[in-house]
Amino acid sequence: MTQSFKAILVERDENKRQSVSVVDMTPADLMDGNVEIAVAATTINYKDGLALTGKAPIVRRFPLVPGIDLAGTVISSSHADWKVGDKVILNGWGIGESHYGAFAERARVDGDWLVALPNGFSMRDAMAVGTAGFTAMRCVMRLEELGMTPERGPVVVTGASGGVGSVAIAILAKLGWHVVAVTGRREEDEFLKGLGAAEVIDRAELASAPKPLEAQRWAAGVDAVGGVTLAHMLASIKHGGAVACCGNASGMDLPTSVAPFILRAVSLLGVDASRVSRAERQRTWARIAADLDPGKLAAITKDIGFADIIEAGREITEGKVRGRLVVAMP
Repeated sequence: MTQSFKAILVERDENKRQSVSVVDMTPADLMDGNVEIAVAATTINYKDGLALTGKAPIVRRFPLVPGIDLAGTVISSSHADWKVGDKVILNGWGIGESHYGAFAERARVDGDWLVALPNGFSMRDAMAVGTAGFTAMRCVMRLEELGMTPERGPVVVTGASGGVGSVAIAILAKLGWHVVAVTGRREEDEFLKGLGAAEVIDRAELASAPKPLEAQRWAAGVDAVGGVTLAHMLASIKHGGAVACCGNASGMDLPTSVAPFILRAVSLLGVDASRVSRAERQRTWARIAADLDPGKLAAITKDIGFADIIEAGREITEGKVRGRLVVAMP
């Protein structure tokens, strides 16, 4: 008898109304791929919340198993790089968006998308980092590539209580930066300072429409919010500084002008963690191992069960989730 397994399935009816439910699937239901994985752990990112709730068009085909991050063990493979028993991780490459993703006990994927579980990481640890932490590290690396160093001045981090923001704060603080955390949840001030933030400011300071140029406050920034907040950051970055942008939690629009770019030589660096080469992924994970304090990672991580995924997806889109959520599969 074919063994069934649990999965979360997002569907849409003829009137384009989205629904989400827990279903039983079999391996025959999975999409094409040359590596099959027993999923041991996953996580919930903001993008997963959007996919589960339908608040943004993350899901590009229906039905779909969402979930953009997984860690697990290879149970069958026709790919030259992977054999049964290998421990692997996967984020990006369209899983949870156009290819069945991580919110199931089994996944079948293209072996080119996989990376070996990094040395020193358990599957839970890797999912505690997840796409959010991976993206945070990519932001830091992009700033470094442009020559940004702590000696240039403070760095500002928006969405500070979220997954990207909390990991970015921990990494930047360990690297010696004076970190300014921006949050709308002032009850989290001590939590953010515990991660390494030297200052915490209210996001209301960046909520009004900025002038083309504001007072120069920060040398660099990591932004997971977009919208007016990003526009305010750009107007307040010091001459020659840069902002690494990786999210749009407050909207897709960017109501800014060319002034920061042509009068202060500010750089806006786009960061996408989805389609990154395996070599670059390995380099990024090596940096995470070196520059993310395990104690800080533990402080921002909460464990939940498979049955909690749908509700957690709603909560993360409502700004009610602090740090990172890790799901141990059934």
